[in-house]
Amino acid sequence: MIAVDAAYLGQAAAARGLLSPLDRLPHPLADSRRTMTVAELGTITAEPTDPGAGSSRAELLTELDDTAAKTLLADPIAPLMSVQVRHLGGAFTRPSDSPHGPLTEPYALYLFGVPADPATAEAVTARQRALADALPVSGRKPFTFLRPGETPADAFPPAALHRLRDLERRHNPHITFRANFPIRG
Repeated sequence: MIAVDAAYLGQAAAARGLLSPLDRLPHPLADSRRTMTVAELGTITAEPTDPGAGSSRAELLTELDDTAAKTLLADPIAPLMSVQVRHLGGAFTRPSDSPHGPLTEPYALYLFGVPADPATAEAVTARQRALADALPVSGRKPFTFLRPGETPADAFPPAALHRLRDLERRHNPHITFRANFPIRG
């Protein structure tokens, strides 16, 4: 099954025009296109909101050409539950003094599975690795998608990480503000 999740932050008529090619797809299981409030945007992917066990891996793709698409569609994704390709671009690509800098990679890849037991956990990790190794990934990680075993050094270039650590030492000396992936080295 393939899902197309989209958001257009503009006029409804323009969104209908941009998404009209989807009307030619045969027999959709669901079509939830509609006008929604900003507060509802998080519901587009229908992901659970309660915590649960899961194993994820995120990568930034340098392109999504025919070879990458064939790789993603060649075999079933099992034991993964989902493989998401998220289009980036737009404001993400503009020059930025944020620690991550502009996201020049046009796509984010998100691979998710549920490690129900040790054998499944190993199979999920192996499938995530195989897909990531077969696709054009940049090697840079989105900070908000880091997973256990990864660190802020996987997301930020050395100069940005040094800057963040300096800011944290000056403005958060007692580690009042905490994160799953601490910046302090």
